[in-house]
Amino acid sequence: MIHGLTKKQQIATSNMNIESGREVRDKIGFKEQSIYKAVDRDPVAMIESQNHVRIPELIPMRHEKMASSPFSFFRGTALLMAHDLSHQAQTGIHAIICGDAHIGNFGFFASPERRLIFDLNDFDEAAPGPWEWDLKRFLTSIILIGRELEMSENKIREICLEAAKHYRNGLSLMLSMSSLERYFLIGDEVLFLDSFSKSSRADFEKIINKAKTRTSDQVINKMTETDQFGRRIFIEKPPVVERVQSDLMDKVEGCYRAYLKTVRPDIGILLSQHIPTDVARRVVGVGSIGTRCYLLVLTCEDESHLVLQIKQASDSAISSYCQRNFTTPEIMSHCLGNGYRVVSHQQMLQAVSDPFLGYFTSEDGFDFYVRQFRDMKGTVKLDELDTDTFKEYARNCGIVLARAHAQSPYANWIKGYLGESDEFDHAFYEWSMAYSQQVLKDFQTYVKKLGLASEK
Repeated sequence: MIHGLTKKQQIATSNMNIESGREVRDKIGFKEQSIYKAVDRDPVAMIESQNHVRIPELIPMRHEKMASSPFSFFRGTALLMAHDLSHQAQTGIHAIICGDAHIGNFGFFASPERRLIFDLNDFDEAAPGPWEWDLKRFLTSIILIGRELEMSENKIREICLEAAKHYRNGLSLMLSMSSLERYFLIGDEVLFLDSFSKSSRADFEKIINKAKTRTSDQVINKMTETDQFGRRIFIEKPPVVERVQSDLMDKVEGCYRAYLKTVRPDIGILLSQHIPTDVARRVVGVGSIGTRCYLLVLTCEDESHLVLQIKQASDSAISSYCQRNFTTPEIMSHCLGNGYRVVSHQQMLQAVSDPFLGYFTSEDGFDFYVRQFRDMKGTVKLDELDTDTFKEYARNCGIVLARAHAQSPYANWIKGYLGESDEFDHAFYEWSMAYSQQVLKDFQTYVKKLGLASEK
């Protein structure tokens, strides 16, 4: 029994919610969802509107990265797409969403039990919002990557339809389980590899084996050296890695103490045996370039080391354009800032999360979240996958996204809306194909207006 309901009552409630989703489909049909409505806006102005929270000298690097290809540009425009999505047809059914669920934001990382997990791995934009926004960003990213890999339009269409189908079927499968069964469902390396054909499996076995070597010890060996006092300090590689000034180091130690108040008690006890040794600013990602990001070396009394990443958390692009309604999960009443938002949403969307997650607000008002750095993190290099392997990978990502959405209270409404036919798959593919053309147009405008040289 859950909340005083018998099993029979639970099933009846679930069926009622599924029926409510079907009723939404009668009002907002798949045909409406397939039509991209062009929005009059200045893409460059919207991109630059986020510069006020970024470090000025790093902004040109961000522009350079975004100008390298349409997909790189797309990675840095979550705010622009959220704005555009707010003007499209949508069901009004909300879930906890990633907010930036492009296909490059899935990957491997270690669980506390040291199992390698495959899941979503970026939550800077995560917030309650329309479930469609995640899926349309996901499918649009497949189209953009497919073109960079010089796939035929027919093959790109096939992959998108397969990914949408696996999202739909995956959501149905998750919701056929009990709430606890789907909550505890974890996609580890064994389950992940078993989903691939024999010809594709070897590529991911290499990624998995490499990920297992990416630990704090490896970071210490490759990115640090011993100073004259015997302390571990970062090796500078400007502008990507630069050690901070001593006055900032003092502030970081204060922020570290604030972070310790937000971690689990067992992690707090573990970290109490460590002291901060060095801090470096590190440039990360594409969309995140210019935001404040630091690496922190912690040294234990037994002379072992741990490396944490401290990353700025700004306002979510989703929250900026999402109109709340009765289906919106009520989870942000704590008023604890964007660091808390990122951490809490990561824990809700991932099957299992880094136990070192925590957050704080600095003296100058910036929100941050903290996590381990490179704890067996494995990134899939999409441009190295052949067409068939990419297709199988996209299927897996679709299922992972479904598992994340299935944790939200109104997920059965989404299931009812999707139905069992492939009409949904085709509708979302058609919208994403149209939007991919908008991305290309915006990319060309961006490169031209800022006088940047594009590689593609």
